Amino acid sequence: MKKGFSGMGGGMPNMNNMMKQVQQMQKKMQEVQEEVEKKELEVSAGGGAISVKINGKKEVLSIDIKPEVIDPDDVEMLQDLIVAAVNEAIRSAEEMVSKEMSKVTGNMNIPGLF
Repeated sequence: MKKGFSGMGGGMPNMNNMMKQVQQMQKKMQEVQEEVEKKELEVSAGGGAISVKINGKKEVLSIDIKPEVIDPDDVEMLQDLIVAAVNEAIRSAEEMVSKEMSKVTGNMNIPGLF
């Protein structure tokens, strides 16, 4: 039984090193998150008829609608274009965040962390 414990004790420096790596990664992830939240993306739908500006926090900053797509007799089409543009903006923001975070986590080899 004692042999098993001495073998485990030898692994502790590796555990401490791993914990330091995790802490460094957490700090870097926080920094990346703060940077990404400041970034802005612009996405359009309907061939540029609707443009949506969004940030990394997935907050819609603005929506630009070309006057020629405003048809009082076809409000549903305008609504559909707005929904499509907003959804695409959200997807693009999520993809940007994921891509930036993978730069931090992709190089770490810590089994079971993610």
